[in-house]
Amino acid sequence: MSHFCNHQGVQRVSVVGNSGSGKSTLGAALAARLGAPYVELDSIFHQPGWAELPRDEFRERVGALADGDAWVIDGNYTAVRDLVWARADTVVWIDLPRPLVMRRIIGRTLRRAARRQELWNGNREPWSNWLTLDPERSIIMWSWTQHAKYRVRYAEAMADPALAHLTFIRLRSPAEVRVFLSG
Repeated sequence: MSHFCNHQGVQRVSVVGNSGSGKSTLGAALAARLGAPYVELDSIFHQPGWAELPRDEFRERVGALADGDAWVIDGNYTAVRDLVWARADTVVWIDLPRPLVMRRIIGRTLRRAARRQELWNGNREPWSNWLTLDPERSIIMWSWTQHAKYRVRYAEAMADPALAHLTFIRLRSPAEVRVFLSG
């Protein structure tokens, strides 16, 4: 892994994984190391008031970004995965254990809500994350319900011959993430 960030062929990286796994932290650090723009798909999709960007406009914006020569794009949106992965050369999958991810997402959500931290486009973490079991309205429940789904989705993608043009890097622990980033 130590040669990865210095490899000349690596220019377009998709970072995927469950909410709370550390995609944004890794993505921003990797983009800085590669000297490439960093894009968080949530910042495009979640418009003011948590309104969702219409699918066609989302695909148009992400497609324009993916056409760039170098980038690190973080996010799991199936609506644009084909656009991102068609241009990517590498997929970094952060696949941490569910208990660790849940500790992280709960702590992060609490900190963001208490500090009224702005996320994207004026949006802030709502206190309702603590009051609902609806995964569409709670990032905590979303993370819980998506964990196993992402494991299946990305394991299947790694084995898919149609995606053989991609180099998959699966990071399964905080130690592996640290080694990857320090390489």
